[in-house]
Amino acid sequence: MNRPELIIFDWDGTLFNSVGQIVESLKFAAAKYEQPLTDEAAQSIIGLGLPEVMQTLFPQVPHLHQDLLVSYGEHYVQNSKHDAWFDGVAELLQDLKAQGMKLAVATGKSRRGLDRVLTQTQSHAIFDITRAASETMSKPHPLMLEEILEFTSVDVQNAIMVGDSSYDLEMAMKIDMPRIAVSYGVHDVEILKHYQPLTIVDDIADLHRYLKMLIVGKELQV
Repeated sequence: MNRPELIIFDWDGTLFNSVGQIVESLKFAAAKYEQPLTDEAAQSIIGLGLPEVMQTLFPQVPHLHQDLLVSYGEHYVQNSKHDAWFDGVAELLQDLKAQGMKLAVATGKSRRGLDRVLTQTQSHAIFDITRAASETMSKPHPLMLEEILEFTSVDVQNAIMVGDSSYDLEMAMKIDMPRIAVSYGVHDVEILKHYQPLTIVDDIADLHRYLKMLIVGKELQV
């Protein structure tokens, strides 16, 4: 592939260690309204926009979707104050900026939720642009990627999407954007392989190493 100019990151499960709390908050809301929900089902939808999450997990009770969302959101905000980036993320982002990379976020979070965690991590200024599902179309539709490309004036082949879910990789695949999968998030390696990522990395250090090799233009074995 071409030397990258733009790296686009998913947030939850890719940069931010929040998957466990998202699952717990979804289960709290489900229990409050007496709806069945397993850990596996809750984890599997992380990456979708919140309305899509409700439609997928609770199709049988559309009249409860708003109440479930409110309950989930309140529980998550109250219990996620100590969630943080995975170890090495701050160094990774700082190094990419120093290498002249443009950085972006494409997330299933709402704009309100994304702004809260950007403030929590003091990272508003790190990213050239961020897109949240509440202001565009949910993954796996590629609209948020197309909007990021338009804003940054970067060609699709000079951008990379980094994510932990099938929704991230499918979104990129739909517009032929190069993509990297991380194995420490919500979907397992066998699912991620289906979307033909450049590579699948096991931790932030591995991701940092791989991106650095791409930036300096070395040939990589995938």
